Amino acid sequence: MSRPDLNLLLTLDVLLTEGNVARAARRLHLSPSAMSRALARLRETTGDPLLVRAGRGLVPTPRALELREQVSRLVQEAQDVLRPAELLDPSRLTRAFTLRASDGFVEYFGPALIALVRDEAPGVRLRFMQKPDKDSKPLREGSVDLEIGVVGAASSPEIRTRALFRDRFIGVVRAGHPLAKGRMSAARYAAGQHALVSRRGLDKGPIDDALQALGLTRQIAVIVAGFSDAIALARGSDLIASVPERHTANLRAGMHSFTLPVPVPLVTVSMLWHPRMDADPAHRWLRDCVWRICAPGTATIGV
Repeated sequence: MSRPDLNLLLTLDVLLTEGNVARAARRLHLSPSAMSRALARLRETTGDPLLVRAGRGLVPTPRALELREQVSRLVQEAQDVLRPAELLDPSRLTRAFTLRASDGFVEYFGPALIALVRDEAPGVRLRFMQKPDKDSKPLREGSVDLEIGVVGAASSPEIRTRALFRDRFIGVVRAGHPLAKGRMSAARYAAGQHALVSRRGLDKGPIDDALQALGLTRQIAVIVAGFSDAIALARGSDLIASVPERHTANLRAGMHSFTLPVPVPLVTVSMLWHPRMDADPAHRWLRDCVWRICAPGTATIGV
């Protein structure tokens, strides 16, 4: 079977509404001859005259009267499907969003984000998941709606991103630690026992490269998968943890923090999502909420 020309539905709807070829042509910005040809195609397609001359005008056939309401409804439904998404009213939104974030994000930003969401969209529920890796598969499969973290090489190229803020690494030790007093030097820092954070279990990172450039090597006593683990260990021992400053602020409460005595590149924390969610009004609103909570602190916080 040949595929029907669905454009004829719109033509038929206008013809049946106007009952006049010339007026229908003006509505569709066609010439009268083009509209006459379209009517001829409709007659051939439906096997019915549809509109027949009666005096100086045209009247619909029984088949046309039978089709008129159905055709009008189909055209309206098609227009609704193709119409741009309406502006979202968050107060009427009922939906659950899953966010995947690295250590410290929920503790630092979670309360303000939850309060904002509750104020604007009481029917929205947030679900936070830990971020064990940079794999984009959960975003691609839809099990995660939005991810917060540093864009890595493992992120798929089609993933959309928007930078939220830049963060720097700092050192942190327990209150009363020997390093909590006196001037911090690279040699003094390197001489301590360190907790290294590495999701992949690596035994060195950018800090070690910076120390090596000065001819120094730090002793790694333990390797953990997350910043919260490193901070917890430092809080209860003489270990030194080196962590991002901003979103570990709550985790470090009551501890001594200091500027690292070696240059370490800043990290850019971003939100990531799959392109299929770009135009979704509810997802756009969620991204805007995260932006409003995180973006005001784009400048690096001082120790």
